[in-house]
Amino acid sequence: MFPIFKAKTYGSITVGERGQVVIPANLRKEFNIVPGDQLMVFAKPDKKIIAIISTRELSLLLERAEKAITKLGTKFHKK
Repeated sequence: MFPIFKAKTYGSITVGERGQVVIPANLRKEFNIVPGDQLMVFAKPDKKIIAIISTRELSLLLERAEKAITKLGTKFHKK
C-alpha cells in the first residue's frame, strides 16, 4: 500500500483570494506550529501532491542524515 494512504486527516482548508490557506488548529497544536514559524513547501506536480515541513524539523532531519552519511563514510574508508 502507498504510504500516503496511511496519513492522518486533519480536515480541509480553503484557498483564499490571495492564495493563502489556514492550517487547521488541531494540526497546528499537534505539530507545535506557532505564529512566526517558517515552513518549507514541497510538491510533486505529476501526482498533484503538496507536502509541508517546518524548517526546524527539516534541519533536524538533515543533521541526522549528515551524521549517518559521515558514519557510513568512516566505515567505508576503514576497509
